[in-house]
Amino acid sequence: MSIEKTNTPHPMRWVPSLYLASGLPFYAVALIAGLMYKSMGVQNDQIAHWTGLLGLAWVFKSLWSPFLEAAGSKKMLVIIFQLIGGAALGLVALSLQLPAYFAISIALFGVVAFSSATHDIAADGLYMASLSNRLQAKYAGWQGAFFNGAKFISLGGLVYLAGYLEKTLPPAQAWTIIFAIMGVLLFSLGLYNSWALPGEKNAAPKASMHSIFVTLQDVIIDFFKKPGIWLAIVFIILFRAAEGQIQTIGPLFLREAKNLGGLGLTTDQVGTAYGIAGTIAFLCGSILGGYFASWLGLKRALPWLILAMNTPNLAFFFLSSSLPESMTIITAALAFEMFGYGFGFVGLILFIMQVVAPGKYQTAHYALGTGVMQLGFVFFKTISGDIQIALGYKNFFLWVLLSAIPVLVMTRFVSFGDSANHGKETATKDTPDGLVKTADA
Repeated sequence: MSIEKTNTPHPMRWVPSLYLASGLPFYAVALIAGLMYKSMGVQNDQIAHWTGLLGLAWVFKSLWSPFLEAAGSKKMLVIIFQLIGGAALGLVALSLQLPAYFAISIALFGVVAFSSATHDIAADGLYMASLSNRLQAKYAGWQGAFFNGAKFISLGGLVYLAGYLEKTLPPAQAWTIIFAIMGVLLFSLGLYNSWALPGEKNAAPKASMHSIFVTLQDVIIDFFKKPGIWLAIVFIILFRAAEGQIQTIGPLFLREAKNLGGLGLTTDQVGTAYGIAGTIAFLCGSILGGYFASWLGLKRALPWLILAMNTPNLAFFFLSSSLPESMTIITAALAFEMFGYGFGFVGLILFIMQVVAPGKYQTAHYALGTGVMQLGFVFFKTISGDIQIALGYKNFFLWVLLSAIPVLVMTRFVSFGDSANHGKETATKDTPDGLVKTADA
């Protein structure tokens, strides 16, 4: 039975800063890097290839997560990786002034990605070890709010600032300032959290390396022995086919020059339309999608969630066909797309929680399932640039709509457990932050 942990600092002293520090490096790699490279003149296929590969850190983090148990102090791991991430972002800023900036910055983003993925493991472990089940649920909203708050700061505030700076400075100098700010902010959070985070007075004994290897082997074997697991894996990967492509190319299309088929928006306009209005719409969609799935049950809701996630991609087809000048029309279209994205993505999280994860190693299998989910995103993100260059923007967005058909058909063939009709009961079990945090992974 869980008990209240009264010997820890008040959660509001450290939960917001802990998850703000989780979100900042994630969005730096997943979103901001691509916009920066676009401003620097890098081609779409190169942006998609390399930023896509960086996402492998979140694909495979579950494989090294058991070995962090041997470290003992999760607090120390959290602080170390926040400081490493902050220092690496600062070095990214400096690298933009070098002739070989692209190769050097990609390598540094690799450090940021690895430290961020590893930090997430330690942060979630510290959160669960420091709070009772009741308090974990109570502060899950703050956890998700500050993780996604990092998106407001990054894609809204800092991208807007980058656009403002680009009007008077060369892109390299403008983005050097942006990544310097991000590095200082993350490093400062690491220093603050060294004081604010709770210690682990009753930490579990360290596991031996041998026992970790044995347990990891058993977790993986048990995962692949689940009935229907291979069909479920294909379903999870294909679920992200359209999303992985449009979330990569969409922002680049917004920045692309009009004579090349894009909307020709400035960086600050993208920050306002996509980073602020789009993020608000995404969060609203996520909340309503969760209620919808809880009301209808996963099995009945899933086809509608897939349609809700992919039909709004018509917004990009409309934008690429009509190339509107009005920022009101553009912002409304992007908000529509992001609302549907948030609404529908809940279905994938619930599928992993309720169909893939249940069993002897529920938490570990959820982590493996989310790794497969990220693999789908990385794969389609990586190839999206080549497809866009081959098809052009308008035909690319039509292709994205067609990419959603296979996963919709597969809803008739995948197996659902009994819990799939009771999403309200199981949606947050073992993963109080899952619905919110992983939605932009």
